[in-house]
Amino acid sequence: MGKKSVVIAFGGVSPEHEVSVLTAMQALSALEESPFEIRPLYISKTGKWYTGDYLLKLEHYKNLDKVIDRGVPCTLAHNEYSKPVLRELKTGFLKKSGEYAIDVMLIAFHGSGGENGSFQGLCEIFNIPYTGCNVLSSAIGMDKVTAKTFCRAHEIPVVEDCHFYESGWGADPDSLSGRIEKMGYPVIVKPVNLGSSIGVARAEDRNQLSKAVEEAFRYDEHLLVEKAVDPLMEINCSVLGSSENCRVSVCERPASDTELLSFRDKYQNDAGGTKGMASAERVIPADISGELTGKIQDVSKKIFTVFRGNGVVRLDFLVNADTLEFYFNEINTIPGSFSFYLWEETGSGFGDILQEIIDLAVRRHARKNGRVQSYGTNLLSQKAASGLKGLKGPGNTSKNE
Repeated sequence: MGKKSVVIAFGGVSPEHEVSVLTAMQALSALEESPFEIRPLYISKTGKWYTGDYLLKLEHYKNLDKVIDRGVPCTLAHNEYSKPVLRELKTGFLKKSGEYAIDVMLIAFHGSGGENGSFQGLCEIFNIPYTGCNVLSSAIGMDKVTAKTFCRAHEIPVVEDCHFYESGWGADPDSLSGRIEKMGYPVIVKPVNLGSSIGVARAEDRNQLSKAVEEAFRYDEHLLVEKAVDPLMEINCSVLGSSENCRVSVCERPASDTELLSFRDKYQNDAGGTKGMASAERVIPADISGELTGKIQDVSKKIFTVFRGNGVVRLDFLVNADTLEFYFNEINTIPGSFSFYLWEETGSGFGDILQEIIDLAVRRHARKNGRVQSYGTNLLSQKAASGLKGLKGPGNTSKNE
């Protein structure tokens, strides 16, 4: 048997497009010595699909127009044996289309369009094993309001909040501002369906609130405004495995010159930002007590389990630095850099993490395909369909005919 084929899917129509490229290139580098045959699936900012060897080098992405020009258009398909393949689209009359088997889809998208369950659903339709959380868990995790509702239902602490749509703000901004002000300033304004701190801002008064809301609406029609935790300390923890059997990493405390960790803090601290989330300044293990570490790790496992997580995720928490009370902030179902830096302390290298999440994807897929996939009765046969209302034909005549 030949090498297993792993397709790395990345890019996408998302403000986090470049972050996804960084994560994918890190994964490609970590898998260089792996037993897999690696093929890229790059989705451009306009939603077009490309593959080809030119897409395997990070330096080529300095010019995205050239990436698109040198990339080979492609699509998902089934071959004559009904197996899923990545199929090149013909770009010339004499050019023969390449076709590549897909044993596993390694998903490295961030943000809407790839981390929200939509691409996962496409993999389900084509019956492709894929890494990370399933469709439902991905969708819940991407929607901050739904994720917090889910946590409340399972008695996981979250901060007080208010959420609304652009239409509601446009119709009556004063009423919504009044609701928000009942929580008390300062507040944090966030797009509901986005990550990497894009569009997130702190507001100390109504004027700042209005500006923050208008800016956030550039990225999403649904906003979440939360009561700020003050003084704030952020603590993150990663979980790896399946909802039936998972383990936690050490905790980290992201460091920032400002209270609110920004996109720049996360990705642009290494003179060029080529290390993804691994470039951010952080304290690992977090400089917090063993008791607080244990509590956060326990809650992280609980969240991963109730969300029916799979693969590797990162849980972000807001901690009151004075009282040490902590609150669920968000679950990253495809964390930047796959959070490999949180597992190095336990002796797991990046390649080991990727191998494990690939194995988890294959096992989940095998379990699903071991179930009954179709029912052995053809309801469309003449005998079964005869007499059904609303059909024309012998035995299905209408009174009006």
